[in-house]
Amino acid sequence: MTRSAVPERLAMLPSAAVSTYLTGGVRAGQEPLPQVALLRASTAIHEESARWDASPVRELVDEAMYRFAGSRTGADAWLAPRLHSTLRMTRAEAARAELWNFLALAVAPDYVLWRHLVVSESGNNAARRVSTPRFSGPHYTQAFARLWWAAEMFRDGHDYRPVEIACGNQDMINTALRLDAIDHKPTALAMVRVLKGLSDARAPRLGDRVNALCTAVNAAGSTLMYDVIAPHDSPDHDALTRWIDESEAAPAVPWDRLPDGPEDGTARQSSLDLLTVMFERFSSAAPLRDRDRVRPSES
Repeated sequence: MTRSAVPERLAMLPSAAVSTYLTGGVRAGQEPLPQVALLRASTAIHEESARWDASPVRELVDEAMYRFAGSRTGADAWLAPRLHSTLRMTRAEAARAELWNFLALAVAPDYVLWRHLVVSESGNNAARRVSTPRFSGPHYTQAFARLWWAAEMFRDGHDYRPVEIACGNQDMINTALRLDAIDHKPTALAMVRVLKGLSDARAPRLGDRVNALCTAVNAAGSTLMYDVIAPHDSPDHDALTRWIDESEAAPAVPWDRLPDGPEDGTARQSSLDLLTVMFERFSSAAPLRDRDRVRPSES
């Protein structure tokens, strides 16, 4: 796909327009997107704030594709915290699918193709295409929304280090983001702690273990009220607002060290310790997928 001129400002692109222009050829990287038509279909963001400038996001995307040309999945852990710190938003603002549509189609469709284009197992090149939800889909699938929300859910206040750990494991970012339980900060951070422990111990079948952990945490959450047994203080909304307002004068995020997030509160250590012990038990007891089992139709 040929890169088009980057718009100066972010905007809102309705999903109806996405379905019109996101053809199979576009998703295969064989056809260009109609940039002028996309911009006409988009609605401007009327707030005159530097946080809606498109160029900082474009610069991050370009650097990610350069740095991780040989390991595309590795871009997630680098890009997620920097995208979050660049796009300073409330959760309500980040819930607008139209914003992510615009990023994926009008600002950086080449990144979506670069990161998510897969090769068909059949070897048929015609089947090589990015799935539609990577361009326009739920927050746990869409190419940019998944990174922003992973950073939001796994950060510990200003500290993005847990985000790097979570996004460094594809099973964690692909599975945990679908769980309602990770809206509880100590739960999300305790899961990251367990993941780090498994990774440091070089546990075999790490992906299966992460998926089993997510399943166990989700199942237990239907009866255990994590927010009751492991209390978490409400976030400091004033601190978040100040952090967002500071985007007007904030420098570009650093590339070789983690940026700082909002000082809106960290998880209680006692709650985090309690859930970490509990989830370690879940992890040790959770059954792993039986990959050797033969289906009846194959026996």
